[in-house]
Amino acid sequence: MKKLYKLSSIALCLALSAGLVSACGSNSSTNNSSAAKNTNNVEVKKEGFPIVDQPLTLSMMSQDAGLADWNNMPVLKEMEKLTGIKFTYQLTPIDSFATKKNLVFASGDLPDVFFAADLKSSEQVTYGSQGVLIPLEKYIDEGYAPNIKKIFDEHPEIRQSFTTPDGHIYALPFIDLSAVWYRGPMWYNGKFLKALNIKELPKTTDELYTYLKRVKEEDPNGNGKKDEIPLTSVKLDDLRMFFLGFWGMYSETIYVDNDGKVHYSPADEGYKEYLTFLNRLWNEDLLDHETFSQTDEQKKAKGKNNQVALFSDYYPYFTLGGEPSEDNPLMTPVSSDIQGTPVYGKHPGISTNGTFAITSKDPNPEATMRWVDYLYSYDGATLFGQGPENLLWKYTNKDAHEKEWLPVPGGKDREDYRGTITPNYGILTPGIASSELNIGLRSDFDEWIDKENQEKLVPIGRSPFPNVYLTNDEQSEASALFSDIDTYVKQMEARFVTGQEPLSNWNKYVDQLKKMGVDRYVELYQAAYDRSKK
Repeated sequence: MKKLYKLSSIALCLALSAGLVSACGSNSSTNNSSAAKNTNNVEVKKEGFPIVDQPLTLSMMSQDAGLADWNNMPVLKEMEKLTGIKFTYQLTPIDSFATKKNLVFASGDLPDVFFAADLKSSEQVTYGSQGVLIPLEKYIDEGYAPNIKKIFDEHPEIRQSFTTPDGHIYALPFIDLSAVWYRGPMWYNGKFLKALNIKELPKTTDELYTYLKRVKEEDPNGNGKKDEIPLTSVKLDDLRMFFLGFWGMYSETIYVDNDGKVHYSPADEGYKEYLTFLNRLWNEDLLDHETFSQTDEQKKAKGKNNQVALFSDYYPYFTLGGEPSEDNPLMTPVSSDIQGTPVYGKHPGISTNGTFAITSKDPNPEATMRWVDYLYSYDGATLFGQGPENLLWKYTNKDAHEKEWLPVPGGKDREDYRGTITPNYGILTPGIASSELNIGLRSDFDEWIDKENQEKLVPIGRSPFPNVYLTNDEQSEASALFSDIDTYVKQMEARFVTGQEPLSNWNKYVDQLKKMGVDRYVELYQAAYDRSKK
């Protein structure tokens, strides 16, 4: 997970318009005659840097990948020097951040700012309506966030997507309009394909089964042992979304079809076919029998030992080891007996959860909005994504925004080193991704990834569900329903796949979902979707 959301040299995509990274982010020191003094008597400029006329200290809560002390990160030091705003950091490891966040909301002991906070729509609605999170649109529209305002004006659907039913914006998204993946897709081990003389990748579920069967029986790693693992996973969380598309589903939970009808995937007939297929693989030892017990690190160890044929990861070499190469192809989604398949649940281009919010404890929201707005400019996105100039990169033509990489200090891995200089590593931070940020930095591997996406995923891709909000009452009801439903679905998925629960009990499973309120859950999201269309 730690590299899932990075803005690395091999992850930024092609198509976000240059208008999103305009000169609004210039760090000109020109003063603006229009400046405001907040309750702490600090003057806040709407243009130019520093943002404030005297040092300002605020508190920030965030999740942390744990590679370096944020107080010593060059990016954050540069931001303090540029803006005049210093932050004290309340950091929690990624795996326990959600729990810590809930405790902070419950206690009322709030930071001034939530950063990379993965604020769910329910949290935005609940804590926004309670006054815990403050509305941000006032500061955006009054000139304290010119970069964000420009993006919203050029892409009103983004503003709409983050406006709650009460008309307010309580959190900001991460924006990458050319994004394709929600999470790492599926990859084939190229050595196995070559050993089995596979000239054309499987196109149907039957062909996929045949390939996995051959992996099990024909010793493609050539060690004389039957130690090959045709398909591996970690609790199915890494492959579920990709595989569901083989049976026509765009999402693990809620998605909307071409007729505007909302579905809950685990209650669809296609989901039964998905379970049936995985159960067949399980019974024939084609699906890793440690799927429900192993860690991601254990899965990767099998990959590096050349045992795994098909797997999910952000890039194939993360699992297989070695250097980036074009030898391990992206899986082509396969079709089933269901008409119109395969489909692919494509990233909507913005984060579905909020990445930044200001709380009612913040003494100077105007200054805070100016600070975060910089991350939505070209200069700010470059700083947070690639670090300060002349550390990991330098300009070869600044006017054209052309750059080149510099040698990594100490010969370290560039991505790991990047994680020590910026908080934008392993967590989804506020800001933008754009092809303009990577001019001159893209490798042949980057270009190959784009080509694989365009050929295999984009033509069948679709965003599963718009970023809509339920009302406060609807959200409370939906959250209560989903908690029990999701727990039951995950338990039953494992039981069906492993054969502990026979698939002949599918109707009983669906009946239980209905008793637990799945129809009402879908009804709530149908109403929200219909409102958004109006």
